[in-house]
Amino acid sequence: MAIDARVSKKAAAMTLIAAAAVSLTSIPAAAHDSTSRQPAAVGAGMQAVAAPGTPRLPGGLSALSWMVADADTGSVLAAKNAHRKLPPASTLKTLFAVTVLPKFSGGAVRRVSSADLAGIGSGSSVVGVKEGRRYTVADLWRGVFLRSGNDAVHVLAAMNGGWRTTAQEMQETAAKLGARDTTVKSPDGYDAPGQVSSAYDLTVFARAGLANDDFARYCATTRAAFPGAGGTTMIENTNRILVGSHGLSRYPGIIGVKNGYTSKAGNTLIAAARRNGRTLLVTVLNPQSNATNAVYKEAGSLLDWGFDTAGKTQPVGTLHAVRTAYDGDAPLHPVAAEVTKATARGGPPRNSTLVLGAGGAGVAALGLGALLGRWRQARGRRKQEGGAA
Repeated sequence: MAIDARVSKKAAAMTLIAAAAVSLTSIPAAAHDSTSRQPAAVGAGMQAVAAPGTPRLPGGLSALSWMVADADTGSVLAAKNAHRKLPPASTLKTLFAVTVLPKFSGGAVRRVSSADLAGIGSGSSVVGVKEGRRYTVADLWRGVFLRSGNDAVHVLAAMNGGWRTTAQEMQETAAKLGARDTTVKSPDGYDAPGQVSSAYDLTVFARAGLANDDFARYCATTRAAFPGAGGTTMIENTNRILVGSHGLSRYPGIIGVKNGYTSKAGNTLIAAARRNGRTLLVTVLNPQSNATNAVYKEAGSLLDWGFDTAGKTQPVGTLHAVRTAYDGDAPLHPVAAEVTKATARGGPPRNSTLVLGAGGAGVAALGLGALLGRWRQARGRRKQEGGAA
């Protein structure tokens, strides 16, 4: 449910009318297993189209589960065990952010109480939130995204009504997004009995999060000031292919998203990058090799493969989240959770066109999308134009 700010008033009105009948809960459930469409088996649990001219998948992939998806179209380009339920570690913070981030202004201030910090798991990654100090919501989100701070998550969850309430709301958000592999027990991603997600679901969460300007900005931030015990201190993002650290270079075109680690989950990573007019999402869960930086190297090789496949491969399935279009080289604004975003802004999101999967509402929306596409083409002719949880 999105509107390009430059469409005619008539087209915009038609879009709003169609969007009124569409919500995230209308995304067809059948799309959940869509990664099984048109696959060619290339390895145990692996799916990719083995057409002539298609680049071979990279060697050395040891992750228990991974996925490569086109963030613009929602097409799944290749996957291995995409719906395998695994501990997500701090990549689950993407769902936390999708759920909570739209609710509070970045300038809102919270004085942290002892209750806010109660229950932080032993060995958790923290950013250094202190009881009795005042923090802006923006400070806390930087603590979440850059340092994977479970202390910051606890404070934001307290603002949101508490730990259990937040976990329940995250579960509801996952259901609305069609992410049926996810069970939320601990909103910060800390290992908890029964807490699982999948490469598929985490990719959906990242795509949904990037629809929010604040999410996109926070997940791409490499360094920021944070109120420390002795005054302002600088914190650095723990995503090594975003920063270019620990022996790794910054990945070309990297947008960011979220990394994680726990002893049960191993290393996990969701990475988004944009190159040559395409934006890809790669999720990698628990590499089994003992190689240094394995999760980053495997994600990087999958991103390389995805960019090399432009025009050379067919998708094996689709994400059933909604998506917006790009405006040139503007920041990514994919849409899922558009209802939440539009409500938070008091109106529809900008720079977007509606794309849904099959189903009654989806078919109607796709018809409207085609109409708007023809309008744009005619208009164009007239103008001649990458921590522990």
